[in-house]
Amino acid sequence: MSAVVHPSSIEQEQARQALSALRDVASDTETVDMTIPGSAQSVHLPRVAFEQIQDLLANMAAGQGVTLVPANAELTTQQAAELLNVSRPHVIKLLDQGQFQYRRVGRHRRILASSLLTYQRAQQADARQAADDLAALTEDLGLY
Repeated sequence: MSAVVHPSSIEQEQARQALSALRDVASDTETVDMTIPGSAQSVHLPRVAFEQIQDLLANMAAGQGVTLVPANAELTTQQAAELLNVSRPHVIKLLDQGQFQYRRVGRHRRILASSLLTYQRAQQADARQAADDLAALTEDLGLY
């Protein structure tokens, strides 16, 4: 796992500008062709890579720390804790509950990154749904 990069305020602004420029790129093609400024060289990005770059820029623009993790990577419990922004003992509790896949290497646990990220996305979706439900309830009760 590469180190988590926390963008500076200048990098956040640069990410915002880049993201704004990239939003206008057509999304109905399998590849995205980009010309490198100052040269005639063109880069052909697969659509999925382009979308990942947009996600990376969106997180940087929001000031979020980012890291790139291959889906087949195995993480230590400490790395998983850092990725989820929770304590290592909490990760171990989640492992014991079977929340994501891991294997043992001697006494140590190695967590499959793709399994951890699936768990993280599910947790984020649950949190968004809870927030939506709370907002709807607040509106229904006239407490807005």
